[in-house]
Amino acid sequence: MALGQTQQTSPVSGQSPMTTEQRNIKKHWRNRYLFMRHGHSQANQQRVIVSSPGRGVENFGLSEHGEQQLAQLVADWQWPVPTRVVHSDFLRTTQTAAHVAARFELVPSVDTRLRERNFGELEGLGDEHYPSVWALDAEDAEHQHHGVEALSRVASRMQAVIGDWEQQVSGEVILLVSHGDPLQILLTALAGKPLTSHREQTPLAPASITLYGHGV
Repeated sequence: MALGQTQQTSPVSGQSPMTTEQRNIKKHWRNRYLFMRHGHSQANQQRVIVSSPGRGVENFGLSEHGEQQLAQLVADWQWPVPTRVVHSDFLRTTQTAAHVAARFELVPSVDTRLRERNFGELEGLGDEHYPSVWALDAEDAEHQHHGVEALSRVASRMQAVIGDWEQQVSGEVILLVSHGDPLQILLTALAGKPLTSHREQTPLAPASITLYGHGV
């Protein structure tokens, strides 16, 4: 398979901003990456938007179902063995990373650039508000209606994480634990598609993993 992604087991306006280093990443990957969405969370269970560090870092961790998801996932691991585990500092991603890190005797590390997309004024409201934001996303990758973080900004910080690892190490398998929107935006950017199309792909399920990078 050419450079790119496997299916999960689960700039010009709208186009992903990309540095020279990031363009080179697409041509020749030095590492493999496991892009993982956190397990089912209490926020998912309550159907509430939790996107600010002030609420998400210490609260709204994994639900009981999410804990079961992770226990099953690590027991039946079917992915390359990670050599590093890096995660958003939100509680739900921290707990997800801890499950995988413990399974492979690794020490997880935090990168705040992997945080949830900030949904601004919609913080704390019901998740039925997501579609209205995504409809605006489809029109403009720079929009910040309701104080929502722009697609271009999310793409930039997520790609920067990979760019840094590609410069620092090679031959590793790096598990990056993040959130639904940031990961879908990242995958759209890596595919060279307009960021405005990030909701056109199948939504990433909780605890799903997507493999990307060298030799994939």
